Amino acid sequence: MKALAAGAMLAMAWPATASEPLIRPAEWQAWREAFVAIDGRVVDTGNGGVSHSEGQGYGMLLAVLADQPGDFAAIWGFTRAELLIRDDGLAAWRWEPGATPPVTDLNAASDGDILIAYALDLAADAWGDPGHAEAAQDLATAIGKGLVADDRGRPILLPGPEGFSAADRPDGPVVNLSYWVFEAFPTLARLDPGADWPRIGAEGLRLVEETRLGARGLPPDWLSLPRGRPAEGFPPEYGYNALRLPLYLVRAGLGSRALLDRLRAPPIVDLAGGEDTVLEDAGYRAIPAIVACKLDGTPLPAELASFAPTDYYPSTLHLLVLAEARREMPQCL
Repeated sequence: MKALAAGAMLAMAWPATASEPLIRPAEWQAWREAFVAIDGRVVDTGNGGVSHSEGQGYGMLLAVLADQPGDFAAIWGFTRAELLIRDDGLAAWRWEPGATPPVTDLNAASDGDILIAYALDLAADAWGDPGHAEAAQDLATAIGKGLVADDRGRPILLPGPEGFSAADRPDGPVVNLSYWVFEAFPTLARLDPGADWPRIGAEGLRLVEETRLGARGLPPDWLSLPRGRPAEGFPPEYGYNALRLPLYLVRAGLGSRALLDRLRAPPIVDLAGGEDTVLEDAGYRAIPAIVACKLDGTPLPAELASFAPTDYYPSTLHLLVLAEARREMPQCL
């Protein structure tokens, strides 16, 4: 596996001629019934039933991988009507049922915006919808304008347009490396030539490789770039955000063996020296399992090669693991 060189990105090959979708009909039906409301709202069952731009983006991406244009339209319809309400073209990140107004945080989250734009572009290719293509380009342009910043001559992806820059906080800029959805960057580069997405991707991979904190040498969920340590006000851990980094790297075809092996850690690692936390949910365990198959050819354990929904987040990651195994590593299953 090759590391990402500056200016080079690997695109996810959409399986236009696949005999069956990468997410099987029964898997999609189970995920949809567990986490998608009738109006297209993706429900975070592990977080009080809220919805957020990340969940809407994941739902749209999974619907494309499952070849479900009707369900995609429902999720996109909610996203467009309820979250794309900012003046800058980005999506508000948090929506709470029962709140008035339901959007309780208008700030954007770059991972959610990237997932939404990426899914729209894949949907346009899969189903020939020019409206999806136009929406993808509009959102990609807004991401480039509102979420890309400069850090000492290097382009970075901010987690959101407010609250993370050097002007916003004394330890800024602060980044979340798991918001770099590496597989989407070739798409963003095509949709938004105004931003240097190959270089942004290369910078993100460099930070993942070089940020080595704690005994295991891992990046934190929230990183202060000028201080090179966990950002103030956030737990010093390789946690629920960062645990998806190895999955994103595998899906993008990026990362050296040494890097992926190092990221094969227990899902939650206390970088300050406290006790690590092993999460038992199949979706979390599937991530180190797909890395093991990528590096060593070890098949996924039988209980991880099939899908049953639990909570929104691990179940979503589990389906992304299974889709990647079917696309690139059928020997894993």
